[in-house]
Amino acid sequence: MEWILLILILVADQISKYVIAANAAHFANLEIIPGFFYLTYVKNTGAAWSMLAGKRVLLSLIAAAAIAGMLWFLQKARKERNYLTMYALVLMIAGAAGNLIDRLMLGYVRDFLHFFPFGYDFPVFNVADMSLCIGVGLLILSTVLEKDEPEGTSEKQKRPEFSEKVMEPEKNRTGVE
Repeated sequence: MEWILLILILVADQISKYVIAANAAHFANLEIIPGFFYLTYVKNTGAAWSMLAGKRVLLSLIAAAAIAGMLWFLQKARKERNYLTMYALVLMIAGAAGNLIDRLMLGYVRDFLHFFPFGYDFPVFNVADMSLCIGVGLLILSTVLEKDEPEGTSEKQKRPEFSEKVMEPEKNRTGVE
């Protein structure tokens, strides 16, 4: 199921970017909600808030390494049946992959969602960025909700229904078994 979600996010990201880019003149600064939400097509050569602008190779390598690491953690989370962490990682992988595709194919990331919450000009972003941010939020939530368990505790030891403890037979009132 998680692979379907990943593919759906990638498809939504790439289609939305294509539609906006194909109609760039129309989406130069299209007001959707006055003073709050605009569709503004931007070619971002950097990372978040245009950090490291123009460092295409570096940003691509960082994204590829991050995706590889997240895939490794996804396999671990799957084995542990940690669903919140699994879906957090899927969202993060989809977001990183969506922007990596743009960076490798075009040399920049296509951003178009532009908000002005409380008058603040928030940086323009896209569907991949939303997926990545929601995934990070879920990963933080998963970490906060995780119980403190000693290292090396097996799944059998965590769940009492699989306990291998031998029960003592009950003694009657005379103390004889």
